[in-house]
Amino acid sequence: PKAIVAGSIINQLYFDVKRYGGADAEVGYAIGNIKLAKGLPDTRHKLIEEGTFSTTGILFDVNTATIKPESSGVLKEIADVLQQHAQLRVKIIGHTDSDGSDASNLELSKKRAEAVMQALIKNYGIDRSRLESDGKGESVPVGDNKTKEGKAQNRRVEFIKQ
Repeated sequence: PKAIVAGSIINQLYFDVKRYGGADAEVGYAIGNIKLAKGLPDTRHKLIEEGTFSTTGILFDVNTATIKPESSGVLKEIADVLQQHAQLRVKIIGHTDSDGSDASNLELSKKRAEAVMQALIKNYGIDRSRLESDGKGESVPVGDNKTKEGKAQNRRVEFIKQ
């Protein structure tokens, strides 16, 4: 997020591969599964000074509480803040979109918040006494559940300073 000047418009991605010696026919490159990610908000500022941090960057397998590996960057950011501020306690709240029943979404959101809490404890050594978890299911939407984009906004994890 700090590699590009804020406000810059980037509309090209360029790779330059050079090879010295040998026939060009011997060289083949394939690039796939490229994901572009928007820079994270300043997690420390949001959590310490504003008291809350909400992210859609912690991803789960569909209808499960299994955290996807690409969530590790966001989890590390949160863990770094918690490690730098040993007195900080947070409540982790899971949210879902409106697909499925209210009851199943509430249960899923609670399991996801618990999974995030356990990941912070097991992978980053955060003390259990500093964390609690809960879920709100689909009851507190921030986006329109009738659109794909809105549903993606609603599938989030919120961290609230206690």
